[in-house]
Amino acid sequence: AMGKLSEAVGSLGAMFATASAQRMPRQAGTSGGKVEVVESLDQLYAQAELLHPVLKMKVQRWAALWEGCFALRAGGGKLAEWQYLLDRYGSEAAAESHVRWAAVKAVARAKEKLVRSYQGRPSRLLDLCRQSIVFRKAHSLAACLKYIADDPDVAVVSIKNRLHAEYDAKAMSLGYRDVNLSIRFNTPKTRRLGLDLHICEVQLLLEPFAKLKCADGHKRFTSWRNCQAR
Repeated sequence: AMGKLSEAVGSLGAMFATASAQRMPRQAGTSGGKVEVVESLDQLYAQAELLHPVLKMKVQRWAALWEGCFALRAGGGKLAEWQYLLDRYGSEAAAESHVRWAAVKAVARAKEKLVRSYQGRPSRLLDLCRQSIVFRKAHSLAACLKYIADDPDVAVVSIKNRLHAEYDAKAMSLGYRDVNLSIRFNTPKTRRLGLDLHICEVQLLLEPFAKLKCADGHKRFTSWRNCQAR
C-alpha cells in the first residue's frame, strides 16, 4: 500500500524538495507598505477569524473536484464525500451544517504551543486557521495536492510530506501520516483586508488515518508531542 501511495505522490517530489528546503515560515503583515513579521497574538487571531470562511469555501471546492470527504457532526468517525452531501441536501449551506469543521485554534492550545515549541514567538503559529480534507484514494489526494499548487488564488509556503516512504512515521508522529500544507490566499479580497500574508494550514489525509484521528487519539498525540517538546 505504501508503495502505491509513494508512486501516486511521486510526481510532486520536486515540490516537496523545494518546500522542505525553505526556512521556517513566519506570519507576516504589511505596515506602511512594508512587510513585517507579526508577533501580536491578538492580530493573528483577528486575521484567522476573517480567513476562516475563505479557507472553508476553498476546501469545499477542492473536495468536490477530487472526491474529498469531511468528518460528519454525527460523530463516530463517520465521513462523507462533499459532493454527496451537496447532492443530498441541495445547497452548500445545508450541506455545511452536517460537517464537523475545524474551528480556529483555541487560545489555550496556541499559548501551549508558544511555550512548548516556539519560544514565545506568535509569528511561528501557522495553524490558527486550518481545515482537513480526507480521501479514500491515494491518487485523488495527489491530484488535489497538484490542483492546490496550481490554484492562482493560493501560494504554497511549505509542505510537510508525511506520506513519503522515507518518512519515519513511527518515530516522528506515532504512525500518523498526512500531507500538511502551509498556504496563503492572494486575492483582491484578502489583499484589501490585509490578509494575504496570513498563513493557513490544510491537511490532506487518507481515510484510515482520519479514522484514527478521533478526539481521544488526538489528545494522546498532543500529550506525546508535549513530552517530546514538539
